[in-house]
Amino acid sequence: MQYRRLGRTGIDVSVIALGCEGFMHKPTREVKADFDFAIDHGINFIDIYSPNPELRTNFGLALDGRRDKFVLQGHLCTVWENGQYLRTRNEARIIPAFEDQLRELRTDHIDIGMIHYVDAVDDFHRVFDGPVIDIARRLKDEGKILHLGMSSHNPVVARMAVESGLIDVIMFSINPAYDLLPPSEDVDELFERSTFEHARHNIDPERESLYELCEREGVAIDVMKVYAGGNLLNAADSPFGKAMTAVQTIDYALSRPAVAAVILGCKNRDEIAEALHWCDASADERDYSSVITSAERFTWQGHCMYCGHCAPCTAGIDIAMVNKLYNLTLTQGMIPETVREHYHTLAHHASECVGCHACERRCPFGVEIVDSMHRAAEKFGY
Repeated sequence: MQYRRLGRTGIDVSVIALGCEGFMHKPTREVKADFDFAIDHGINFIDIYSPNPELRTNFGLALDGRRDKFVLQGHLCTVWENGQYLRTRNEARIIPAFEDQLRELRTDHIDIGMIHYVDAVDDFHRVFDGPVIDIARRLKDEGKILHLGMSSHNPVVARMAVESGLIDVIMFSINPAYDLLPPSEDVDELFERSTFEHARHNIDPERESLYELCEREGVAIDVMKVYAGGNLLNAADSPFGKAMTAVQTIDYALSRPAVAAVILGCKNRDEIAEALHWCDASADERDYSSVITSAERFTWQGHCMYCGHCAPCTAGIDIAMVNKLYNLTLTQGMIPETVREHYHTLAHHASECVGCHACERRCPFGVEIVDSMHRAAEKFGY
């Protein structure tokens, strides 16, 4: 298992993490066995968005005596009513639902308290200019929540949360299909086949800008909908007309700036094992570019996708990392100190490029890499 720092929280989490969907409607003993399997394979991070009391009680029993082995990401603003989950912004309902969560999980705190599902700008202002954010901050002051997060599918709203300075973790939907799409307040558009009928070129700039902002600000991203609801794993449903593997989709998400972990709603231990295969997968197995470059309606021409096909560099430069760090400087007009330090620690720098163009012949996206190394060397000074 690999572990990454969850941004400025200082918490180290497994890059493969679990959502709660796969634990629904399972008996207590099976949930415990799933937790045993996760612990044995190094998973220490789980997201619990559902307020289903049976599910959370089973989690609590499975966690009993080993709470310290898991980083728990729980959600604010979710309630259970008439046998189903509902999102709420009602102040009178948020606190009792959160207290139920702590009781059912047999814990006195949640590591990451996610403000649940904010996709619309109006809803953002309702949450951040009203009682919801006051409740979240009070729970943090009381030690019942250690760090605040927010979940969203809209990069515009997610950016607003990061810029508020109050949010340490963003839960966001990332995969190579969704990254093509412009921002929307209607999450259903992500799931509609008609959304992908039009030709699209490159990652949407709002999405890419969000990832880079999070990286600069130390706000971690944990990723939901890595498989696009399973569509990317099925050739008939994939907008690329070709199935991706679980390993390829996971590698794509983990290669984006600021991403610390992918949250997977695995239904059984076979699916968990399939995701865990990323940890020891070969470079060829992780290669997502082989699928997305074959898409007829979508192109990423001239855009570095951090896929690593440019390697090995004749001069030993980590080209994908140099491009990633350079991109982090573009919107600020200056070099953030953390980016400068990371660049400094690289074994080889952009100025060492010998201009052999071997990397460009290997790049599946037609990036003019020698020029990009010259720009990076000028920006960083070496």
